[in-house]
Amino acid sequence: MGILRSSSSSSALKWLGFVTAVWVQSISGNNYTFSNYSGALKSLMNLNQLQLNNLSVAKDVGKAFGILAGLASDRLSTPVILLIGSLEGLLGYGVQWLVVSRTITPLPYWQMCIFLCMGGNSTTWMNTAVLVTCIRNFRRNRGPVSGILKGYVGLSTAIFTDLCTALFSNDPASFLVLLAVVPFAVCLTAVFFLREIPPASSADEESEETRYFAVFNILAVVVAVYLQSYDIIGIKTGVFSVAFAFVLLFLLFSPIAIPFHSFIRSLNRGEEQDVEGRIQEPLLRSAEKEEVVVEEENPVEERKRPALGEEHTIMEAMLTVDFWVLFVSFLCGVGTGLAVMNNMGQIGLALGYTDVSIFVSMTSIWGFFGRILSGTLSEHFLKKAGTPRPLWNAASQILMAVGYLLMALAVPNSLYIGSMVVGVCYGVRLAITVPTASELFGLKYYGLIYNILVLNLPLGSFLFSGLLAGFLYDAEATPTPGGGNTCVGAHCYRLIFLVMALASIIGVGLDILLAYRTKEIYAKIHASKKAKSSGSDLS
Repeated sequence: MGILRSSSSSSALKWLGFVTAVWVQSISGNNYTFSNYSGALKSLMNLNQLQLNNLSVAKDVGKAFGILAGLASDRLSTPVILLIGSLEGLLGYGVQWLVVSRTITPLPYWQMCIFLCMGGNSTTWMNTAVLVTCIRNFRRNRGPVSGILKGYVGLSTAIFTDLCTALFSNDPASFLVLLAVVPFAVCLTAVFFLREIPPASSADEESEETRYFAVFNILAVVVAVYLQSYDIIGIKTGVFSVAFAFVLLFLLFSPIAIPFHSFIRSLNRGEEQDVEGRIQEPLLRSAEKEEVVVEEENPVEERKRPALGEEHTIMEAMLTVDFWVLFVSFLCGVGTGLAVMNNMGQIGLALGYTDVSIFVSMTSIWGFFGRILSGTLSEHFLKKAGTPRPLWNAASQILMAVGYLLMALAVPNSLYIGSMVVGVCYGVRLAITVPTASELFGLKYYGLIYNILVLNLPLGSFLFSGLLAGFLYDAEATPTPGGGNTCVGAHCYRLIFLVMALASIIGVGLDILLAYRTKEIYAKIHASKKAKSSGSDLS
């Protein structure tokens, strides 16, 4: 009976931890909300577009220091990592609020860069704690885990934007209060429940995981549709807005029913588990068993370079061609996508839109659909046919190139189409790269490897937003009194979109190359999953 209770509580705690992880991800996409208050910073500090873009780069440079979070993930507990991120975000966004609310006079430019960098870095601690812990807890469902968690990161921009619009009439100062306080409060909750728990050890438990992830997907889609409906309806004042906010909070809280259901179900079913039903093998069983035999027979022999699918140290991973193909293709996708998100405010104004919040929200919501669908679909086709995950990245890059061309041509409603396309493809890229890295290079040093790949966010922001978009926009813009500048018309961003379309095409080629180079490892993963599924059916 003691074993029963221990197993029941362990399963429930694992799902409770995942629920709090979803909440953390729901508020950790604040890096993508810069367009919602960049206009206030530009006017208060009298900045030109290049200076404003470099502020957004400083925000993204904070992700470069995510390497610290990666290193800490192997040395510090999950609660400590969450606390570090929440405190850093409270300070970084809190100071920005003091400036935008005019509580204090604008700080010197270099000091503002530091506080934006802190705000950007705070999310790397939250994301590392959540992703590393959950992928280790649910290692046989990496696609759905990545899709759901990254999906909620995508939704977080729309959640913050729509809540601020509903409750505070889209006031930039109030928006920054939400960015500072809400993540801090949510992380304090997650500290008590999110921790590493042994993964599924039986076929029944793995089947249960699949069913619960389907429920998480449904709930997430309901939240996304609800947010999109609010944007389409357009009634954003009065009692309707307050009611919208309460219903949204209820939907975000609703996954808490899953750990309770898991606990009650595990008590009722009697925990009849056969020894034959136990899953002791790793994802690539034969390769790892062979490695153990070699080490036992030749204890003095120097360790050979690991093959793809085995555990890699960060240096071993970085010495492979596959790591750099993944790295550069990731840069082509997230770098260009981030440039659009950072400049969405100015892109909208250049094309004649006075309110750009709907485009920020649409990018977020469609980014969610890209993340959650790609995570689930890539897992399904991997199990059914051994389809390499990088092929999904290649497909998204093709679509992204088309979106940039449409925005470059400034066809009617191109910004609506572009917001959806860029959101979906950016989401696919993030959701697919997370499990791909763990499958190619292992889970032992995954926190650090993940944060090395995330260096593409500040690097891409600097190259495509800070340099490309900043210089080319300023070249087309006209000066305004007070030291700023402005540009109106489709020509403002045309060349920028064409260059980013070319970068996306390069990304397609790299993704296809990676899919070809890794087809054998995915064939082995497919065979392993198929063999386990067959064994479960026989039992």
